[in-house]
Amino acid sequence: MLKNFFAAFKLPEVKKRLLITMGIFLLIRLGYYIIMPYIDRGAIAGMVDQGGFLALLDLFSGGGYQNFSIFTLGVLPYINSSIILQLLVVVIPHLENLSKEGGEEGRRQIARYTNYLALVLAALQAFMFTNYVFVDALINTSITAKIVIMTAMVAGSFLLIWLGEFITEKGMGNGVSLIIFVGIITRIPMSVREASTMIKGGTLSYFTIIVTLVVLFLVLAGIIYAYQSERRIAVQYSRRISGGTAIGGEASFIPIKLVQTGVLPIIFASSVLTFPTIIAQFVQGTDFEAFVTTYLASQTSFVFNIGFFLLIVFFTYFYTTITYDPDQMAENLQKSGGFIPGVRPGEATAEFIRFVLSRITFPASIFLGALAVVPNLLLASTSLSIFYFGGTSILIIVGVAVETGNQMEAFLAMRQYKGFLRG
Repeated sequence: MLKNFFAAFKLPEVKKRLLITMGIFLLIRLGYYIIMPYIDRGAIAGMVDQGGFLALLDLFSGGGYQNFSIFTLGVLPYINSSIILQLLVVVIPHLENLSKEGGEEGRRQIARYTNYLALVLAALQAFMFTNYVFVDALINTSITAKIVIMTAMVAGSFLLIWLGEFITEKGMGNGVSLIIFVGIITRIPMSVREASTMIKGGTLSYFTIIVTLVVLFLVLAGIIYAYQSERRIAVQYSRRISGGTAIGGEASFIPIKLVQTGVLPIIFASSVLTFPTIIAQFVQGTDFEAFVTTYLASQTSFVFNIGFFLLIVFFTYFYTTITYDPDQMAENLQKSGGFIPGVRPGEATAEFIRFVLSRITFPASIFLGALAVVPNLLLASTSLSIFYFGGTSILIIVGVAVETGNQMEAFLAMRQYKGFLRG
């Protein structure tokens, strides 16, 4: 594995992409130490340490809330904007036409709409934090100070979004997912240090640590196995004669991964669950705010985890629907002279593919939802809720790592290198 990994650095294109990605990661981590003016960081750190939705946001921002840096908002405004736009694509004909028939220009137009909406969401979130959530931590409460803070937060968020898009285009992997991935990874040493303090203080036993690590190891193994599993639909191509030479006739298959949507359902479900807590800050003292604080502000809440589970199931089905078009797949297969043995071409093939997708999506959605929820409840019951990485974090870490590894595998395979994942 390591031999093939280092061999990848001998390929100029792969080496350049890896160096760009690592260089941007370094810039991002440095940005987390550029702190905001006019604010008491100690007071904000105390609010984050109390848990709730601020701790969840801090996890996805890579510690941006603890430091209250220019990257405090992270990429969540962009993620929320992407969720809204992709939902609107299904219901607004103009956006649907841009997505399906607009080609590259249509995708660029949707990307512009996504960025415009992300700007609005980032400004709204910065206003909410400055005037409601962190107002007691402000050293200077003047209008000028608040404008400076809000402007810096929005600008920092868009700088992160731009860096994420640059990684996707010029680097290795999905930039936005990798930014969240790195943010979570950087919190692990802090979690280990705090666990060590709890052990020395007698509030945490070695037995609990060992049991939890064994369970986490099994969870990791299950996630990796699921991400690598796929359902192969057998395909046979018709043989034809061209210039006296027989062409085609070979057997192949259509690979459909068990976890087709990757880590996106988990990221999006986590992001959606922050909406009620953000709205509750504008209506403090109401029954809605009390409900959100009681049931949705903690990752260990039963209601939170039920909602989290259902959202993951929904987004898994949703992204499978927009990713795979059985009618288009059947049409392309027929045009290329291929057919599924025992299934008629055309509509029957599309129905068969649709049936296979439904059979795969259901267990995949349940699997992802359970893996996201069960570790949260386990960590709470074993007094390890102080750990910043729970089910959500594990899924994101493994999912992004596997997807990035698969992209690396593809680059190597194109140059006739044995894939480093199987080396």
